[in-house]
Amino acid sequence: MARILLAEDEEVLRMLVCDTLEDDGYELDEACDGEEALNKISSTDYDLVLIDYMMPVFTGLEVIAKVRANPDNNHVKIMMLSAKSQYSDQEAALAAGADYFMAKPFSPIQLSEKVEEILEQNGI
Repeated sequence: MARILLAEDEEVLRMLVCDTLEDDGYELDEACDGEEALNKISSTDYDLVLIDYMMPVFTGLEVIAKVRANPDNNHVKIMMLSAKSQYSDQEAALAAGADYFMAKPFSPIQLSEKVEEILEQNGI
């Protein structure tokens, strides 16, 4: 079973994403800000991190850069979820080390399909 961390400061969206992916059989942990996300990533081995762009304490970009600075985390796939969906925002996320980008709003079906695709591509 794949283990996923969702780092999102909006509680309602966190609940929706968790419900969707737990129904798909994934094990989910949650973080409500960038600092909590970093703490969880440093203590748990995740297959995939779904992270919001704009969060308190550390932004998604800052979290991604810190995660990618640690070679032990190279296997972790990261998908940025963001309402900031300009091309420049997507480029910034990918440059920071995100593997994928999904613009908000997205449907639960879109998210579910993309998560499954990412995990399958990586043999998880």
